[in-house]
Amino acid sequence: MCINAKQVAAFGLLVAVFLVPAAGTLAQSSSDRYQPVATFDPQRNPSSDLKQAIEEAQRTNRRILLDVGGQWCIWCKYLDQFFDSHPDLKALRDSNYVWMKVNMSQENENRQFLSQYPSFHRYPHFLVLTTDGRFEHSQDTSPLEQGKSYSPDRMKEFLNRWAAPQEIDSPML
Repeated sequence: MCINAKQVAAFGLLVAVFLVPAAGTLAQSSSDRYQPVATFDPQRNPSSDLKQAIEEAQRTNRRILLDVGGQWCIWCKYLDQFFDSHPDLKALRDSNYVWMKVNMSQENENRQFLSQYPSFHRYPHFLVLTTDGRFEHSQDTSPLEQGKSYSPDRMKEFLNRWAAPQEIDSPML
């Protein structure tokens, strides 16, 4: 099969018209997509992270669930393992909350950021915020514990209790 210069040019035009804009859109959407803060990182700025979490919470009508702890915290690791081994509860969490980890360690205690919330001294610790970032509830996670993990029933109850109220469609009068 012989391809002439006009066919090559036409093919190039098709690529330019259809594929280049699509590639730009894909790159833009993946970089603009919200990325949850899923690790305790002493280098992160939780104020900046919260600003992004608020935008995502408002866009998706979810509350914000701050998970305060650190890499040093064994119960923080148990909590991660718990959600990994209970995909139904992880899905419940992620469908109702924008999950955001906040580091609290010797490297960075994030005192200024955490000072806007009630004080606590056990980790991990949950802070529930409204979709616009206002403080709603402080939760010591020890009542949610069971053995060397967490109680699926108590975690489910907690997640359901503090989820954003669902909008109810009212009939038109």
